[in-house]
Amino acid sequence: MELLTPDRVITGTGREVIEGGAVLVDGSSIVAVGSLSEVRSRPEAARAIVRDLSGQTLLPGLIDCHVHLGFDASEAPVAHMLAASDHQLLVEMLRNARRLLAAGVTTARELGARSLLDLVVQEAIEEGKAPGPRLIVSNQPITVTGGHCWFMGCERDDHDGLRRAVREHHKAGAQVIKVMATGGFMTAGSAPWYAQFGPDELRVIVDEARRVGKRVAAHAHGLTGIRNSVAAGVDTIEHCSWASESGENFDDEVAAAIAEKGIFVCPTANVHLLRPRRVNLGGHEIPPGLIEGRKDRIARMRQMGVRLVAGTDAGITLVEHGAYACGLEGLAATGMPAEEVIECATSRAAQACGLDAITGTVEPGKDADLVAVPGNPVTDLSVLHNPAMVMTRGRVYDPAAV
Repeated sequence: MELLTPDRVITGTGREVIEGGAVLVDGSSIVAVGSLSEVRSRPEAARAIVRDLSGQTLLPGLIDCHVHLGFDASEAPVAHMLAASDHQLLVEMLRNARRLLAAGVTTARELGARSLLDLVVQEAIEEGKAPGPRLIVSNQPITVTGGHCWFMGCERDDHDGLRRAVREHHKAGAQVIKVMATGGFMTAGSAPWYAQFGPDELRVIVDEARRVGKRVAAHAHGLTGIRNSVAAGVDTIEHCSWASESGENFDDEVAAAIAEKGIFVCPTANVHLLRPRRVNLGGHEIPPGLIEGRKDRIARMRQMGVRLVAGTDAGITLVEHGAYACGLEGLAATGMPAEEVIECATSRAAQACGLDAITGTVEPGKDADLVAVPGNPVTDLSVLHNPAMVMTRGRVYDPAAV
C-alpha cells in the first residue's frame, strides 16, 4: 500500500483540484482521495509506504485515443512498415509502447496494426513482460481494396465481407473496430477527401459491431465521409479535418449532428498543429496554412458542442510517440482552456474509449493510473512534457528508465 503526497491532486471529476491532497493506493486500485489529513486518518494508511511528491501535481493517467505503434514517426513511416518483417515490426511496436508510457500515457487506443501484432504487444504488457500503457486494440483497419492503409491487411468491398471482417476481428480479440470511411494522406492513390464507404456499408459495420459489443472508430477527413459516419452512428470520428481538394469544407449542419448524437471526435492534434510546417504525407503535401486552419475548425466544433478528445496519431510522419504533450498544447492553441485540455486527455477520453468505469479520474475504486508532473499543468501545460512518475494499475515506472 502506498500513500502519494503531492502538492495538489487533479481528480478529473468536475475539474476538481485538491490543494495539499493525497491518494492512497492498494495494489492496482485507488482506495482513498482527499486532503492529506483526511487520507492519513484512515486506519489502513498507517501501514502505507509514503511516496513524497512534493512540488508536483498528481493527475489521472493520460489517454491517447489514437496511436499507431507500428509506424516509426520518420519522414517515411509507410515505407518503413512495408520494408519491415513482422518480427522487426514487433520490436518497433514494443519500443513505441514504452515511449508512450514514459510520456505519461497510461491508456492508448491502437487504431491500426498489421498481422494482429497489436494483440501480441497488448498481451506482453498485460502479463508484465514489457512496459507500456493499457492498450485498446483494433487489429487491421477495415478498408476498400487498394484503399487507405490497405497494406495492413483487411480489404473488403461488399456487405458480407464487411460483416465477416467485424466477426473475424471480434474472434481474434479486438476491442474496437476501426474503419477507413475516407481515404488518407499517407497512402499513395488514396485521397483523404473522397469517401471509401457509403452510409449503408458503414451501417453494416456498426450494426455487426454492436451485435458483438464493440465500438466503431471511423477515420474520416472529407465532408462526405464525415457525413456518412454520422449517419451510420459510429462512436468516434478520427481526424474530422473537413479536408477538401481545395482546402477545407466545414459544414455546420453535419457538425451540429455530431454534437446532437454525442459522437466523440478525436481531431488527432499533435506537433503539426502546434508547429505548422510543410509536410509530405504519402505524396500529399500539406501546407502550413491548411494546418493552421484546423485550429479554427477544431474551435468551431467545440463551440457547437462536439465532444473532443485527445489523440495524437502517434507514429505518422514526424509525430513521435513520446511527444504526447505537444498534442495537448495544440488543443490549447485552439483556445481551449487548460482545465478542458486535461479533461480531453483523461475523463472524457476514458468515456470515448468505454473505460470510464475503471480509469480517467482519481476516485476510490478506479484503477491506479496516475501521473505526477512538476509544477501545475492548469497554469502551465508544458510541465506535462516531463512526467516525474508514471503509475499504471498500481505499478510505478520511472519515465527516465523506460
